Amino acid sequence: MPEPVIRVQDAGIRFRRNRRSRRNFKDLFAGRNRRARADEFWALRNVAFDVRAGEAIGVVGRNGQGKSTLLKLVAEVILADEGSVSVSGGVAPLIEITGGFVDDLTVRDNVYLTAGLHGMSRAEISAQFDEIIAFAEIGDFIDTPYKHLSSGMKVRIAFAVISRLEEPIILVDEVLAVGDKPFREKCYKRIEELLAGGRTLFFVSHNERDLRRFCTRGLYLDKGALVLDAPINEVLARYNEDYGI
Repeated sequence: MPEPVIRVQDAGIRFRRNRRSRRNFKDLFAGRNRRARADEFWALRNVAFDVRAGEAIGVVGRNGQGKSTLLKLVAEVILADEGSVSVSGGVAPLIEITGGFVDDLTVRDNVYLTAGLHGMSRAEISAQFDEIIAFAEIGDFIDTPYKHLSSGMKVRIAFAVISRLEEPIILVDEVLAVGDKPFREKCYKRIEELLAGGRTLFFVSHNERDLRRFCTRGLYLDKGALVLDAPINEVLARYNEDYGI
């Protein structure tokens, strides 16, 4: 059995309900197991699973149950307060459509900036620039400031850039729901190409058809806990049963 490319061991992360509240000096030296304060809650706790190369994982659950938080832990955008998350290999995250993009820069400059932040060289970006723009279907807006794009156009350019990265792990969190149907289908075909090439996928969606299309395995999160780790059809059946869908 090959070693997992993602290993999550008893991971937990807590947040504050009140953004204005502040940690005091003692918190800097407090252990991980200190009692949570009244204004804190656990977004995820005691979550554990392994993922091997080439798996396609669908993350299932209602809004606010920890799905996006889990993807951010895997992307190492945030760190666990307890337990551990280890990822071997790079991650291509499509979890924040504005992540890495600067409003006042043009589309052209943002392509170079964002792809560069993800490790592509300028020569590599230049070689793929025309394909990125053609895929995003925004050739008339190359020199337009990013802030003037519609939300759908922002999704197009973000997906076009991220899907060109050579990272072995792909994270997709609902953002394609913003795009129009023909472009979304084009994105889905691109995802299928990446899966056929052996990439590993984490996919968050409320659309059962999409989850069944891409994923063979499911993780069902509820109230920050991993309720079920099983084949995707079994996970969806349990989710529908729990909520009378």
